[in-house]
Amino acid sequence: MKILVCISSVPDTTSKINFTADHSAFDKNGIQFVINPLDEFALTKAVKLQESQGATVTVANVGGAETEAVIRKALAIGANDAIRINAEPKDSYSVAKEIAEVAKNGGYDLILCGKESLDYNGGAVPGMVAQILNQSFVNGCIGLEISGSEAKAVREIEGGKETVTVQLPAVIAGQKGLVEETELIIPNMRGIMSARTKPLQVVEPSAAEVKVEAVRFESVPPRAAVKLVAPDNIDELVRLLHEEAKVI
Repeated sequence: MKILVCISSVPDTTSKINFTADHSAFDKNGIQFVINPLDEFALTKAVKLQESQGATVTVANVGGAETEAVIRKALAIGANDAIRINAEPKDSYSVAKEIAEVAKNGGYDLILCGKESLDYNGGAVPGMVAQILNQSFVNGCIGLEISGSEAKAVREIEGGKETVTVQLPAVIAGQKGLVEETELIIPNMRGIMSARTKPLQVVEPSAAEVKVEAVRFESVPPRAAVKLVAPDNIDELVRLLHEEAKVI
């Protein structure tokens, strides 16, 4: 079995987000980048399938050379090799198109990824990859079993869970629950050292069309100061909730 895991490089969730002076782009200065957390669930699942079924695991990333530290971490976690598509990720379609081009030539039985990246939260790439490749797609996956050429997936739906079976090849977009948080693999020294020698192939992009342009970014307005109301001043509390907070 050949598995392709799509990973994206995103700012650490503790990072303070700023934009350039003209608000046209994200300011990367001083930002620590990590593997998208939801992709890490998918990668851990792939490594478990590697151990149980002898699968080979390839990670793919769309990005410049600055993302290679994140890719090497994925290799240290347990992936066998990696592919970096040498393009700046600008919108969901162009990213999905580049991943699909790599997948077409790789003969992968299963494509795993997080259901969305935690920087833009678009959630569109996995479905687009499946559509371009004309493969089955399961989103929001919280459980996955592989038996021969069939995948049994459990996914979250409103108010419950749904179990579906699909034939491979397929695209599975996972989230927390695909593996438990306690199962996420922390690279050890042996993994870190071996990652240095694992193959990392850089391929040039297919010049996929960019369909969305970000015109301007705005920061979230700062929170207003807290107003304290004496416990016995119920009338003032009601007035503030009605006239200022406008919640009643």
